Amino acid sequence: MLATHPTSEVVAPRSAGRREWWGLAVLVLPTLLLALDMTVLHLAAPHLSADLQPTSSQLLWILDIYGFMIAGFLITMGTLGDRIGRRKLLLMGAAAFGVASVLAAFSTSANMLILTRALLGISGATLMPSTLSLIRELFEVPSERTFAITVWMTGFLVGSALGPLVGGALLEFFWWGSVFLLGVPVMLLLLVAGPLLLPECKDKKAGRLDITSALLCISTFLSLVYGIKELARDGISLVVGVAVLAGVLIGWVFIRRQRALTQPMFDLRLFANRAFSTSVVAMMLTILALSGTWLMVFQYLQGVLRLSPLWAGVLMVPSAVIQVLLSLLVPRMARRIKPSHLVSGGLLLAVLGFVCMMLVNDMATVWWLVAGTIIMGVGIMPMMILGTDLVISSAPAEKAGAASATSETATELGMAMGIAVIGSIGAAVYRRQMTDSIPVSVPVEQAEIAIDTIGGALGVIARLPAEPAADLLLAVQQAFSAALHTNAIIGALIMFLTAMLTARFLRHLPVLSAPH
Repeated sequence: MLATHPTSEVVAPRSAGRREWWGLAVLVLPTLLLALDMTVLHLAAPHLSADLQPTSSQLLWILDIYGFMIAGFLITMGTLGDRIGRRKLLLMGAAAFGVASVLAAFSTSANMLILTRALLGISGATLMPSTLSLIRELFEVPSERTFAITVWMTGFLVGSALGPLVGGALLEFFWWGSVFLLGVPVMLLLLVAGPLLLPECKDKKAGRLDITSALLCISTFLSLVYGIKELARDGISLVVGVAVLAGVLIGWVFIRRQRALTQPMFDLRLFANRAFSTSVVAMMLTILALSGTWLMVFQYLQGVLRLSPLWAGVLMVPSAVIQVLLSLLVPRMARRIKPSHLVSGGLLLAVLGFVCMMLVNDMATVWWLVAGTIIMGVGIMPMMILGTDLVISSAPAEKAGAASATSETATELGMAMGIAVIGSIGAAVYRRQMTDSIPVSVPVEQAEIAIDTIGGALGVIARLPAEPAADLLLAVQQAFSAALHTNAIIGALIMFLTAMLTARFLRHLPVLSAPH
């Protein structure tokens, strides 16, 4: 019981009750769904291609537009929630997501699917910052909030694990659009339970939304993410240069405008807090290191080891299950270990996961890959859980939406850069290795296709006689293994540097306090 001085009033943080914990269960639903939605489309791509017959450009837009819209609209939606109310924005986004899911499922053309995927991305951008900022409102006790964020994070892990399994099962029995209908019952449940269990909260001092700033912010991230993705796909080009330069220039104008406004759309003073800025940068670097290697895991399982999407998903289930179970220990460990030690120690553990990836060569050593994904996943959990907690707890309560959106944007940019930069390096290693080791029995025209991408190589293998096909498959396995090893080395170096960064700049933070 806290004593109070006669001349001052000390208000203890309110401990969460049954309603708050049920509210958390509601907030996990969107994270579970978004993770599912990010994974199932790649499984459905061959099926929808056969039905809608998109061009190669249209198919790439179908796959990419969702991430573009999420990255572009996150900060704008976070600040919008601060103004109109975070629960209101969450429910509006849930309704829009449900409608867009139905439209996507019954799309009759490639262009219609691109449009509905864009709507799904914009709707998804309303969900993530809203859920995090509402967690900030529901859980005032720091240790309870850390545990709540842990549960929230497990929604992504469970969704990522279930994606290949659920998607693969649906595609066995139903048409490709069925994978989009997964979102409808989830969003209906959110619309029913949200008003009953979630509080409304917003920044009462915030002015009207600055449309100019919103357009500048959206344009900045759309340009940057588009340029990075094009770099990953086609290498350096005029389009890449123009897109990245435009993003940088528009971003500079956006920052100048925020500094000049008395009521900025995004308060740059948040970055003056060392815990906030360090956590944002460290989360971006963590995801950058992870995504460059993780990008190749499913390609390796399906392309090199020739596993089906369903069995590739099954092989990744142990990783997800262990991550979920061990992530629940992070809040308890945070009450005994300083954040800098826990986070940097976890990142150093993740480095060992990358080392395991360097030992994978064939089906006999695939267990090193499974072990690597488990160790990497466990190692980054303190960073992602405590980093997210530090971001939203370091910001004032009325800025929770903008702070939450910033952490989500950092991870989106980290993922885009990891795929673009590290992924491009892996692709270059694969091409160089294939150029040196392509069997002479493969015709020149088909050799050029096999050297370009692993997908092209697998297509060539399917058309070749048995002996040259076996020789080419061996060359592909060796080349792609070399690319995986290279990306793992780069990821390990970035993860090590991030561990040093967090050890240095988070060392002022005390051990998390226990519940009152």
